[in-house]
Amino acid sequence: MDCLVNVLGRVGIESLLIDVPFVCKSWYKATKSPLCWRQLDFLEISLDDCTSLFFLARLIDDYQVKGKFSFTAIVKTLVKRSATSVVYVSLPGSGLCDEEVLFYIANQCPNLIVLELPADIDHDVVSKVPKLMSNWKCLEFLRCGTTFKMEEILAQISIHCKNFAGFSAFHADIKKDEAASIVTSVPNIEYLGLRYSNIDRESLLMILKGCKKLVYFDVRNCKGFDLGDDEILKLASHIKTFEDEGLHLTT
Repeated sequence: MDCLVNVLGRVGIESLLIDVPFVCKSWYKATKSPLCWRQLDFLEISLDDCTSLFFLARLIDDYQVKGKFSFTAIVKTLVKRSATSVVYVSLPGSGLCDEEVLFYIANQCPNLIVLELPADIDHDVVSKVPKLMSNWKCLEFLRCGTTFKMEEILAQISIHCKNFAGFSAFHADIKKDEAASIVTSVPNIEYLGLRYSNIDRESLLMILKGCKKLVYFDVRNCKGFDLGDDEILKLASHIKTFEDEGLHLTT
């Protein structure tokens, strides 16, 4: 049973809800284990791009509050099934990630290791993230869809998340203040992803000089510095994986 639970915990929310439980009694029983619900990728539940129309129809039918589809109801149901064992959460955009969802995950997922926030998350919701970091003391990786409140978030991470190792913010605007917050708050960071971001040369140099333990740094398709800059390449030479392909048009 332990091996089965281990496998089923990797198949995703859609299969766990509408496929696996109906295979046989033993598989149905396995889905009752909290360990099947440790990784919750809510991006599978998208009203704009659902992989299965049948899955979407089932969700709308099963998770309604006062006659309307409730993403919050889904979150609460699946998080409860995990019995606080959730280690990975990826939240969708399109207005589905609201304050209630974020606060519920903060209160019910104390063992969270990876949190991924959507690119189109509302700024009012993001503004609540800094004060929630104290709930996620085990957090090791955070992906933000925006650099709004980035300095405050990283400052709280430095206080509460002692094992923090990775941060990404694709399509971000990384200027002097944002670069300084990375260097000051998480100088021992190992994984940093800034793909498709706007980052000027001086800010990039600041990060390379201040974050000495980087083993992975992704600045592919960024704008603001020149491809093949000798000083940048020299400072990045100690990084095991330095992704710098694509155009770097100085702005």
